[in-house]
Amino acid sequence: MKKIVIMPVVIMALLFTSCAREFSKVYKSDNIDFKYEQAKEYYARGKYQQAIALLQSVVTPLKGRDNAEESLFLLGMAQYGAKDYETASEYFRKYVTSYPRGKYAELSQFYVGQSLYMGTPEPRLDQTPTMAALAAFQSYLDLFPDASMKEEAQRKMMILQDKIVKKEYLSAKLYYNLGSYFGNCTNGGSNYEACIITARNALNDYPYSDLREEFSLLILKSKFELAKQSVEEKKLDRFRDAEDECYGFINEYPDSKERNTAERYLEVCKRYTSGKGD
Repeated sequence: MKKIVIMPVVIMALLFTSCAREFSKVYKSDNIDFKYEQAKEYYARGKYQQAIALLQSVVTPLKGRDNAEESLFLLGMAQYGAKDYETASEYFRKYVTSYPRGKYAELSQFYVGQSLYMGTPEPRLDQTPTMAALAAFQSYLDLFPDASMKEEAQRKMMILQDKIVKKEYLSAKLYYNLGSYFGNCTNGGSNYEACIITARNALNDYPYSDLREEFSLLILKSKFELAKQSVEEKKLDRFRDAEDECYGFINEYPDSKERNTAERYLEVCKRYTSGKGD
C-alpha cells in the first residue's frame, strides 16, 4: 500500500526535476531567439514566472530588433498573469513611453489602468491607488478616443469612482459618529462641521452618486446636532440653517425612509426659530 502512495510522489518529483532542468537549460542558453521563443511558449502555457525570468533576460538584448516591442509588451502581460499588478503597470508604462505609436500602444495604455485597477484597495483604505487607476483609464480614453476597449474602460472608471465615493461616505459617517468628541479636532472645528464639509464636497464632485441621499442625510443630521450643541449666540442661526436643510431634504427625497427623521428635526428647529424654545 505504501508503494501505491509513494510512487505518484516520486513521479511528480522526477517530473518537477525534469522541468527544472529543462528551464535551467533554456535560461543559460546564449541563443536569444531560442530563449524568446521558449518564453512565449511558457507564457502560452500559463507558466508566468518562467516566462518572466526569460523575458527579463532577453528584453534588453532584443532592443532594435523586430520583436523588441512584442517582448516588452509580453513581459508586462506575464507580470499581469502572475498577479504582480504594480510591476505590470510599470512595464506597460515603459512600453507606451518607448513605443508611443507601437503595435501594442493602445493595449498597453489600457493595461496600465487595468493593472492599477486590480491592485486597488477596499473603500475603507486609502484610495490613492484608485485615483491613479482612474487617471490611467482617463489617459487611455484621451489618447485613444476611438479605443477598442472604450466601453470597458468607462465601466471600470465608474466602479473606481464608486470606490472613491464610498470612501468619502465612510469618512463623513465617521466624523458624524465621532460627534462631540474633540480629541481629533486640532484646528478648533468640530466633527459635525467636518462631516458637512466632506459630504458637501462629495456631492459637488460626484453629483450623480447612488449615495447622494445618504450624504444629504448626514449633512442634515450634522447640522441639527451642531445647532443643538452650539453656544447660545450661534444657536438661532444654526437652527435656521438646519431648518432649511430639513425642507431641502424633504423636497428632494419625498419618499425617503428617513423622511420622518427630517420632519421630527424640522419641528424642533421651528420651535427654536419661532422663539418657543427647544
